[in-house]
Amino acid sequence: MSGKIVGIVILISSLIAGATLYYLQVYGFYSEVSAPADGIVLTSIASGDAEVIPFENFQAIDADSSPIRYRACFDTPYSLALLTETFEMVEGVSPRNAPGWFGCFDAEAIAGELEAGTALTFMGQKNVAYGVDRVVAITSDGRGYAWHELNDCGAKAYDGTVTGEECPPVPGN
Repeated sequence: MSGKIVGIVILISSLIAGATLYYLQVYGFYSEVSAPADGIVLTSIASGDAEVIPFENFQAIDADSSPIRYRACFDTPYSLALLTETFEMVEGVSPRNAPGWFGCFDAEAIAGELEAGTALTFMGQKNVAYGVDRVVAITSDGRGYAWHELNDCGAKAYDGTVTGEECPPVPGN
């Protein structure tokens, strides 16, 4: 009889731990973010500086637990032709999944648009956190999406590889 009780306690504890872990990963650490005070920025080809683009309908989430949990959605009146002539493009990136409850950011649909050529990715801002760049994708109909990607220095720092002289010192070292 006591074996059944121990088994039930273990089973209930496992279910509670699993539900708590799921909640923390999907809901617990995220919070909504207001529109950035400096606006949505893209890196200029000419100057290399971040330049503000007009936007509306901004929605974003972020979490303090990781620098790559940022996701944002917005609309912009700028055309892809203007953007490609003015701002630095980024190749070979695809959006990271967002929690299902953040409905405006569908990573699979965004990746499909990137693959089809109806959306392009631009460098938003370099080193928003150590080794993390903000990437912005904009579609042909003016929908914009932003997320964070590890840059070369961040990838090396987070996997334990020696960063080398081309990277700034890792904070806290």
